[in-house]
Amino acid sequence: MENVQQFLRGLELDNRTAALLTGAACGVGALVVLVRQVNSQQEAEKKIQRARNRRAESLQRAEKAVFQYKESHPMTDSSLILTLSLSELTKQLQEGSLRPEEVFYSYMEKTIDVNKKLNCCTEILLESFDQLKSVGSNKDGLLYGVPVSIKENFAYKNHDSSCGVVINLEQPAQQNCVLVEVLKRQGAIPFVKTNLPQGLLNYDCSNHIYGQTVNPHNLQKTSGGSSGGEGALIGGGGSPLGLGSDIGGSIRIPASFCGICGFKPTAGRLSLQGVSSIYRGQKSVLSAAGPMAKDVDSLALCMQALLCDHMFTLDPTVPPVPFNVQMYQSSKPLRIGYLETDGYTQPSPSMARGIREVKALLNQAGHTLVPYTPLKINHVVNELLLKGVLADGATTLLQKLEGGPLDPCLRGQVLPYYLPNWLKKTLSFLLKPLFPRGSAALRSICGVGSVQDLWKQHAAVEDYIHETIEDWRRCNIDVLLCPIIGPAYNFLYCGKLTNAVSYTMLYNLLTFPAGVVPVSTVTAEDEEELRHYKGVYQDYWDRLFKQAVSGGEGLPVAVQCVALPWQDELCLRFMKEVEQLVKQSRK
Repeated sequence: MENVQQFLRGLELDNRTAALLTGAACGVGALVVLVRQVNSQQEAEKKIQRARNRRAESLQRAEKAVFQYKESHPMTDSSLILTLSLSELTKQLQEGSLRPEEVFYSYMEKTIDVNKKLNCCTEILLESFDQLKSVGSNKDGLLYGVPVSIKENFAYKNHDSSCGVVINLEQPAQQNCVLVEVLKRQGAIPFVKTNLPQGLLNYDCSNHIYGQTVNPHNLQKTSGGSSGGEGALIGGGGSPLGLGSDIGGSIRIPASFCGICGFKPTAGRLSLQGVSSIYRGQKSVLSAAGPMAKDVDSLALCMQALLCDHMFTLDPTVPPVPFNVQMYQSSKPLRIGYLETDGYTQPSPSMARGIREVKALLNQAGHTLVPYTPLKINHVVNELLLKGVLADGATTLLQKLEGGPLDPCLRGQVLPYYLPNWLKKTLSFLLKPLFPRGSAALRSICGVGSVQDLWKQHAAVEDYIHETIEDWRRCNIDVLLCPIIGPAYNFLYCGKLTNAVSYTMLYNLLTFPAGVVPVSTVTAEDEEELRHYKGVYQDYWDRLFKQAVSGGEGLPVAVQCVALPWQDELCLRFMKEVEQLVKQSRK
């Protein structure tokens, strides 16, 4: 017993020694954490620099190839080629009056030039130079010889699909995504990947890897996003056709901001196999891939080309429904629902004017216009949209953002996501009397809480889709004319104004096809009217929106066209009708 006591006394340490050892252990632990963080940051910076070097090298090699081609083919009339619509381009390529090389090098040169001004490309696909040599084997394809740009998250073999986050760098795709394979089978040449925002869930277009993409109509404005690189490149004339993806307006918003056409098909109409998202498994608000181009006929041609047996074979989960040309070419008068505001986000004066002017043109053309209001929009925004996209409380998104710096365009959006749920709920309670919309949003970004609640949420989404379809039938409308966010924002506002996607994300939730058509430009009168803008709630978000769209004179103004699920061709036909009526009104 005595020996045991002596042993224990030998182990005893005075308080000071224990405190010193504890402090030393804490210090060593803190040092280890600090070293790991520094190493992680250094590794991230190295990855970013290597990605930038790959982009710079691809651009330099492409520029050199263009220079060599021009020297040996001085008679190529690039300026004429760049003025041709996609329909004219494909016709001349099929007839042989234009050669694929002439078109390819003309657009490659223009892309390099546009990128210098707008920073819209993440990498030139140098394999496209090799594909050009063998493209003649697909001369029967609907897109024979057409250079096509693709958003960075579309898998192209041996290239990254980073989604703008460092953690995804240096993980090149093992194979092409289905849509790239189908484009190639149809004779198209994917030639460049385009920029997107960090993490995709944002409608700006900036990340720490490739930087900020700017607007082709005003370099002090954003191109929009998340398919903002596509919007800028096509709007700047660098690509005749592009593919983007859309989970909350990511095709339609940059189309609106950049003055081009964009189409989000019915969810599931086109294959998403190999199209990366920032996280998989979210089923409440569905993403869709779709085309972006200068005119509606180009969108329709792209859809017709993609909806082919080759896609249905490569991805049997896609319903084998080919493009309905008859529906697209129909001239039957339509019953058109319309709204100037959704009652949640007051449109800018130019957005509202665009709707009024198009409504008048449609009326004169013999269509029937019916006032329409979306169902339960306040409830839907918070309980179905926000809570659906961030059902896990944004945990997966935040994990993907680790390992690299947070881009300024995203900061205002994601900082609340980092707060613990108890603090979000407390702040929500305190904000309720002062800022009801912000309060509801804070509560929604806590997520759904349990699997049982997730199932209830999915059921609520299904119910809302059926209720909306019934409402359309009650109103007896074929299609819907509604606002699209615009004009293009000043920098760093998109992340602070997630509420404004009520106009676009609603149709991802509903799975309805929706597209955007430019119809006007912002006038001095619009800017004057904006000075008196108050908004629906006259709250912080309304004041921010006014600041975001200010200084927009001369920028594009667009409208949004919507149809019921699987009536994509009817939606495109409606878009074409709007496009033609606007063109005729300008003569």
